Amino acid sequence: MYITYILKSLKDGTYYYGSTSDISKRLKYHNAGKSRYTKKKKPWVLHYTEEYETKTEAIQRELFFKTINGYIWLKEKQII
Repeated sequence: MYITYILKSLKDGTYYYGSTSDISKRLKYHNAGKSRYTKKKKPWVLHYTEEYETKTEAIQRELFFKTINGYIWLKEKQII
């Protein structure tokens, strides 16, 4: 099982998109400041997830979220 996730920064309200096979471990990683992008915006909370059977599917969905069409879809669904 792989997960595409959206984190929300409690510091400034920005979002971070990613994918992982262990969401608990990944959230701890971001909140520990081990990611260059997310360390300045911590703490992070899990905002949204989708589950996929394969890593490829999860990564494709993450990449979609990072496009303008993905942004529009997330806004229309009131996810962000």
